[in-house]
Amino acid sequence: MSKGKKEEQCYSGIGGQAVLEGVMMKNGSDYAVAVRKEDGEIVIKKEKYDGILSGTPVRKIPIIRGFFVLIDSLVLGLRVTDYSASMYDPEDNTDPDSPREKLITSVIFAASLIIAVGLFILLPYAAASFLTGLIGNSGLLVVIEGFFRILIFVIYIYAITAMKDIRRLYQYHGAEHKCINCLESGLPLTVENARKSTRLHKRCGSSFTMFVMLVSIILFFFIRTDSHLLRVALRILLIPVISGVSYEIIRLAGTSSNPLIQLISKPGLWMQLMTTKEPDDDMIRVGIASVEAVFDWKNYLVQEFGYTPESLQS
Repeated sequence: MSKGKKEEQCYSGIGGQAVLEGVMMKNGSDYAVAVRKEDGEIVIKKEKYDGILSGTPVRKIPIIRGFFVLIDSLVLGLRVTDYSASMYDPEDNTDPDSPREKLITSVIFAASLIIAVGLFILLPYAAASFLTGLIGNSGLLVVIEGFFRILIFVIYIYAITAMKDIRRLYQYHGAEHKCINCLESGLPLTVENARKSTRLHKRCGSSFTMFVMLVSIILFFFIRTDSHLLRVALRILLIPVISGVSYEIIRLAGTSSNPLIQLISKPGLWMQLMTTKEPDDDMIRVGIASVEAVFDWKNYLVQEFGYTPESLQS
C-alpha cells in the first residue's frame, strides 16, 4: 500500500516533448522516442545525448547553464523530430548521423533561429517603434514591444493549430504532460491514472517561452540608447541572458509551491491551454512506453511516496 500522496508534486527529473505521432522522454542523458506506426505498433528508440560541454563546471553555473539547456533542447528536438518523421516515409533510408544529414540539420537549425529572431525580435521592435514615434513617448517602447511579441506568439500558435498534424502533436504534448504529472502526483503510471491527470505542467517549454517574453520586458526596460541599431543588437546579444534567467525561474517553478512563483507561472499555464490538447488512450500508451524506456517509475514511487514494491506489481 502507499502512504498516500504528498501535498506537493515531487520532482521526478524527467521531461520530454511531443513528436510526430509520438512522445520523447528524457531522463539525464538517456532519452527515448516512442512512435506509433500506421499499423498501430509502438516503436521505441533509446539513445544517449549528453549535451554541449556536458560534465564541465560551466554547466552548473546558474543562468549560464540555462542557455546551454536551451541549445540542447533545440538540437535534440530536431533529432527526435527527424526520427519520428522518418517512420512515415518508407523511402527515407538516410542515416541521421551522416555528414550530409548533420549539415542539413545544421542549416535548418540556423534558418529556424533567423526566422525566430525576425518574427519575435525585429518585427515587434519595428511595430513598437512606429507606434511610440506616433505617440511621442519612447518610455512606452518596451511595454508595447512586449505586447506585440506576446500577441505575435499567440497568433502564431493559434494559426498552426488549424493544421491536423499540429492538433495531433498538441494531443501528444498533452499525453507527455499527463504521464509526468501522474507520476509526480504519486500515482502509478497507468492509462486510467494518466487520463485523470492535468495536461498542464509548470516546466513546459510553452511556459519557458512566456517567461522569456516577460523577462525580456524587464531587461529591455533598462537599455537606454538612441541608436535603433544598437537596441536591436543588444536584444539579440542578450538572448543567452534572458533564456538563462527564464530557465532558473521555470526550474524553481517546477519544484516550488510559493504563492508568488505560482502567480508568475499562470501565463505559461494559460498558454498551454493552446499548446496542449486532451489525448486519447492510445496516445497516453505511447507516452507511458516512452517513460518506461528511460525511467524506473515504480522505484520512484517507492522512494518518494512510500509505496511498497508489492503494491505496484501489475
